[in-house]
Amino acid sequence: MSVAFTREESAETAAEVTLPDRPISQYPNLVTASGLRTLEDALVAARSAYEAAQKIEDANERRRAVAPAARDIRYFSKRLRTAQLIGQAVAADVVAFGTRVSFRRDDGRLQKFRIVGEDEADPRSGSISYVSPVARALSGKAVGDSIPFGEHEIEIVAISTD
Repeated sequence: MSVAFTREESAETAAEVTLPDRPISQYPNLVTASGLRTLEDALVAARSAYEAAQKIEDANERRRAVAPAARDIRYFSKRLRTAQLIGQAVAADVVAFGTRVSFRRDDGRLQKFRIVGEDEADPRSGSISYVSPVARALSGKAVGDSIPFGEHEIEIVAISTD
């Protein structure tokens, strides 16, 4: 029997709210120590949200609250299982995962980013993913190197491990 011919309450109860899984990157899940902690914290938060959602009395509201929390639990659980902790870089002679690099664009702008894992990247806060085009262009290069980037050029002015 089609749900069109059932009471609305029964149809809503029968239909679970499921959200599609968050996409998982094709690249290795490299993380810094702080990135690993961030993933662990995100999983704890998702589990707390799930538990809180389970306590909602209204079935429709409960399903709407449970769905994103369940999706986040699946995502962060998988990201933690696949995380590859990369120790802090000990040398600052070349740009590598975990280093902070300062570079000057050909328009004179100076930018500084720390190269981190995908889940912890936040350009507004000064971190970019190791798979980003800029990070890929800079990786393995040293201070003073100029790198063509698109129609422009960038020059590395500093590398640090802090």
